[in-house]
Amino acid sequence: MRVGIDASNLRDGGSTSHLVEVLRAAEPTESDIDEVVVWAGSAVLGRLDERPWLRKSAQPLLEQAANPYADKRHVHRLYWQRFKLRTLAEEAGCDLLFVPGGMDNSGFRPFVTMSRNMLPFEPEEAARYGWSVPRLRLLLLRGLQMRSFRNADGLIFLTEYARTTVSRSARATYPNTVVIPHGVSDRFLLAPRPQLELSEYSTARPFRVLYVSTVDLYKHQWHVVEAVARLRARGLPVSLDLVGPAYPAGMRKLAPHLEGRPELAEFIHYRGAVPYEALHSMYERADLKVFASSCENMPNILLEAMMAGLPIACSRKGPMPEVLGEAGAYFDPDRPDEIAQAIETLARSRETRAKYAAEAFERARAYTWRRCAGRTFAFLAETARGYRAQGQ
Repeated sequence: MRVGIDASNLRDGGSTSHLVEVLRAAEPTESDIDEVVVWAGSAVLGRLDERPWLRKSAQPLLEQAANPYADKRHVHRLYWQRFKLRTLAEEAGCDLLFVPGGMDNSGFRPFVTMSRNMLPFEPEEAARYGWSVPRLRLLLLRGLQMRSFRNADGLIFLTEYARTTVSRSARATYPNTVVIPHGVSDRFLLAPRPQLELSEYSTARPFRVLYVSTVDLYKHQWHVVEAVARLRARGLPVSLDLVGPAYPAGMRKLAPHLEGRPELAEFIHYRGAVPYEALHSMYERADLKVFASSCENMPNILLEAMMAGLPIACSRKGPMPEVLGEAGAYFDPDRPDEIAQAIETLARSRETRAKYAAEAFERARAYTWRRCAGRTFAFLAETARGYRAQGQ
């Protein structure tokens, strides 16, 4: 059996990392898949390990599609997918096409796609952008993804929460679906360390709170800043590191909470983007992880903190309780007072921190790329066989 993968709209970020890690961990021959063909630009293909069953096919049109400065990059990608991909898949003798980016208009059958982005399917979260270009893009994305999901022969969700929410929002029942969570890299593996009493921290050696995430309107970094500022004003020796790139709308929301407030500069720091390859070092230096997002499909950053053995104060929205279970202190990410309470509860109790860190670490061990890869290729092969058995 031969599987083709359309990686045309994967760029730097979680989507590309998913493909890299899945192909690195995969043994597709276990599912009777003899060859995997990946079509993409050279930047994506260059990140894929060499495997005896993997064939990389660089596409000139996708070089332009991957260029963020190319005015017609989306046109190039859509044109390639609509008018080139089906022919390429047929000439390669593919039994199935896998489209992890979530949208397909190639006309090739059978195909399997993935649900990766929850914003188009959660109106309250999309409304945070007002009537703006990003909001219009989300509406367009919703329509395109609903069309692909409806036409797909198989659909992969990353969490049960995503499957339920998308189906309810789209008012659709998808007959052939599966939930396959992402894995987490062993780079983040760090057994829970001994917890200290709060009295052992000071302004010179503060209790270090870490929040890693892109600054965006549903990430609520400004509420975390206000929560930590309130705790500091009450005498708790806490500090906050914010790590991650920023979208303009998110930074416009965050900046007023930092600028013109020199009293915060001593203990609140925005570090900007940190290369993914170096991100694990940020977890090593932290005492507590905060995750304040209100909209996620699969919270990879939460998984990384769990694998890093950190106690976690976490948003109770979205799929976060499904992933973290009872191994954390929860809060409403729109309420700085609740965020502050969750952080303070953990900071003041060494025993609670140790308990949550150990439980989260054990839960994270179940999220492996080997398991994700095995289940993914098994589902692809099963879908291809089912399509063939129906004589389609």
